[in-house]
Amino acid sequence: MSVLTAEQPDAVPVGGEPPDTGDRHRLTAVTGLAALSLDAMASVAYGPEAIVLVLAAAGAHGLGFTMPVTLAIAALLAVLVASYRQVIAAFPNGGGSYAVAKTHLGARTSLVAAASLVLDYVLNVAVAVTAGVAALTSAFPAFYDDRLWLCLAVLALITGVNLRGIVESARAFIVPTVVFVGSVFVLIAVGLFRSHPVSTVTAAGHASVVADNATVVGALLLLKAFASGCAALTGVEAIANAVPSFRLPRVRRAQRAEVALGAVLGLMLIGLSVLIGRFHLQPVAGVTVLAQLADASLGHNWAFYVIQFATMILLALSANTSFGGLPVLLKLLARDNYAPHVFALKAERQVHRHGVLALAVVSAALLVFSGGDTNTLVPMFAIGVFVGFTIAQVGMVRHWRLGRGRGWRGKALLNGFGAVLTGVATVVVTASKFAEGAWLIVIALPLLVVAFETVHRAYGRIGERLGLGRIPEAPHRERSLVVVPVSSLSRLTSEALTAAVSLGDEVRAVTVCYPEPEDRAQLHALEHAWAKWDPGVELVRLSCKRRSLGRPIAAYIREVTAAEPGTRVTVLIPETEPERLWQRLLQNQRGAVVAHAVRRETDAVICRLRFRLM
Repeated sequence: MSVLTAEQPDAVPVGGEPPDTGDRHRLTAVTGLAALSLDAMASVAYGPEAIVLVLAAAGAHGLGFTMPVTLAIAALLAVLVASYRQVIAAFPNGGGSYAVAKTHLGARTSLVAAASLVLDYVLNVAVAVTAGVAALTSAFPAFYDDRLWLCLAVLALITGVNLRGIVESARAFIVPTVVFVGSVFVLIAVGLFRSHPVSTVTAAGHASVVADNATVVGALLLLKAFASGCAALTGVEAIANAVPSFRLPRVRRAQRAEVALGAVLGLMLIGLSVLIGRFHLQPVAGVTVLAQLADASLGHNWAFYVIQFATMILLALSANTSFGGLPVLLKLLARDNYAPHVFALKAERQVHRHGVLALAVVSAALLVFSGGDTNTLVPMFAIGVFVGFTIAQVGMVRHWRLGRGRGWRGKALLNGFGAVLTGVATVVVTASKFAEGAWLIVIALPLLVVAFETVHRAYGRIGERLGLGRIPEAPHRERSLVVVPVSSLSRLTSEALTAAVSLGDEVRAVTVCYPEPEDRAQLHALEHAWAKWDPGVELVRLSCKRRSLGRPIAAYIREVTAAEPGTRVTVLIPETEPERLWQRLLQNQRGAVVAHAVRRETDAVICRLRFRLM
């Protein structure tokens, strides 16, 4: 059931995809990679570091497990890419885990998936912007006290670019993406040919975070390192969520972008992990692992600063992944009556403007709440996306079991294995970060699901009252009365009465009078001018002891409808529309006051006649 849906789905020809009306404003495989993979690409700046920081608790012996943990994450990445490639083919209208769960796991589970993605997208924006600004303030400490304003400025920039269209955002961000990815691969290639680091960051002046005399590496520590490193997988689902944003053939282009993302991200993660073991790097407070690797492979020269600057830019711009994925998800929720229908509206250039603006507003509130501090937001990050991963994997297992196509057992086994891995990661990440702020996500997730269901019930009640899905009674003519509020004679009054006599069987002009002497004098002047003008329309005087404008008119309409049942009453409110936008501040808003009172207290139809001042 759909209530007052502003955007109807395109007609689908037999054996084909929906016709496209704005293909040039949609993504290719390359621009899709730039627009929707920044989150995943930028994660190599903190994914390997998250693994190293956890394993450092077991000393140098623990750091030796960096490669096995990374390979496990790369294997999970391959599973996720293969799974979401199938999701793209099975659900070409986008939605990712939400669409999978809605089809195979039920409405409630699909809402959990949607809520988890919404939370992750919002947090991704806040974390990405604060991380990018943190990198900037690390290089230029003078800006540290202004980091909140810098965060809001970066957010405003990204929002403005996305309001111009997803293709424009992809074009704007493709250069930083290429520079960053190219720099990381150059770093890896050069490092693999070095027998020893060019230069290294020593513990002098920095505090080492490696535990002393620790040699035991337990399963729990490895699980925690795996879960922390899985932060590098955030953003893998974004392409599957935004399939409708691609050009025709959408499925093929989106699948190519998904595979390219998995290949590039996997190679970068494994390559950096190899260098960590090759150079025997240890975490050092105040210096990122990526910075240490750049120093070791390329030396402390201009190439080092190129990588740092590219990392800083890409971290800040990785928020663009959310601006590409969340508006499409909100559109699907709105189509299913779980979110306000305004999110289904498209502006020019295929932009879901209201989704973009809503994401920007909520993210700005998070930035203000955190004061632009990354550490305040990171504990809440990535939990939502793992919930979505797990639900999508379980849903795809059911998809294969129901379809039972060729090779379905192997595919179901692959997705089931992925569901186990992401489920374990979800539990470990939530448990390990619960006290640090993850409890907020545990509370926010069910609250968001309740909000979706509340919206759905509200649309259901509206649809029931409107009789959607049922054939209504035949239209019939009723007597109509048009009421026109007036306060003085002018050309606007003449235009309003002309429109009114064209609309209804009977027209009555009403004016509200008050007991004060100056108001009585004004009323007498109006009545005298009205009699002299003689428009052929009755002027009704409505007395009111209080300085109220809308209520006397609403009370009069109630009296009319009670005395004349079967009469359709229309209130035509004449208003001026100034030539300049700023001149609207000069208006007295009488029309808005009358419209509010009539709408609230009667069933009359309200018609606001705008008279342009040229």
